[in-house]
Amino acid sequence: MVTVAAVTIDDVERAARTIAGRVHRTPLLRSGTLSAQLNADVRFKAELLQRTGSFKARGALNRLSQLTEEEKRRGVISISAGNHAQAVAWAAREEGADALIVMWQGADELKVTATRGYGAAIDQQAENPTAAFDRLDELLAETGRTLVHPFNETAVIAGQGTVGLEILEDGPVPDVVIAPVGGGGLVSGLAAALKARRPDVRVIGVEPERSTALHDGLAAGHSVPVTPASKADALSAPFAGENCIRICAALGVESVLVSDDDLCDAFRWLYARTKLACELGAAASTAALLSGKVAIEPGQNVVAVVSGGNVAPHQAAAILASR
Repeated sequence: MVTVAAVTIDDVERAARTIAGRVHRTPLLRSGTLSAQLNADVRFKAELLQRTGSFKARGALNRLSQLTEEEKRRGVISISAGNHAQAVAWAAREEGADALIVMWQGADELKVTATRGYGAAIDQQAENPTAAFDRLDELLAETGRTLVHPFNETAVIAGQGTVGLEILEDGPVPDVVIAPVGGGGLVSGLAAALKARRPDVRVIGVEPERSTALHDGLAAGHSVPVTPASKADALSAPFAGENCIRICAALGVESVLVSDDDLCDAFRWLYARTKLACELGAAASTAALLSGKVAIEPGQNVVAVVSGGNVAPHQAAAILASR
């Protein structure tokens, strides 16, 4: 049996020191409206205001800061629908390394253009996320580049865990922390940070009902393939990371599913009530609260991570106009 690496609070604290001053310390914003509605103290961790428009900058920079000079010369390679792609492209530029990103046909053009803008080359031969991982394996063998995995590498998970440290430092002690889930890197990093400091905190990962990589992986006890079909492209991982599943299972992370209609409702609510112009997947944690999929006790301190803001104007307009 293969031993899967874990992420400790020491790893997360080390990541925080590594990226300090190079990424934004994003605000923790209290919602009076939702707090009154739930009879709780509800705050939004606004990672859509992060560099490159999402929390992904944290993990990418932490991982790329560990490259050797030889690895920098060979360059890095990664795979992403867009947020991790932009983060790796930016971090590679920061660290002086060349980056090649595997995306797939139909990926959001806004994210493709932004990734190129940070200086990365893009390969879009694959037709869908599953085929893109096969393409990644081909290019890894051909190029000898260093892989920066979007969610399963421990350095990436530790970087994402710095979101949790900031939550603990900047607000009241949380009883519940909720985060959107694609491949599981963010929620497992949060769990590693939060549970080490506050073992009783509930950490909840939220996925679309049509994109259930972590939910299915936790049920099976290992990574299993899924076929993502949600409108939330940022949550379209075709499997969850083995490291992520192990961490979430060991630390008791809860898994919740929401519908695409729930996501759209939350997207509109965030835009109207908080003026946070997030992307659809980033509204998942808010969707879980608004839909009642996560039960909150009176007086609890709740944090919902709003994970990214890289949304195409036409997509945002269509969601806002629909009911």
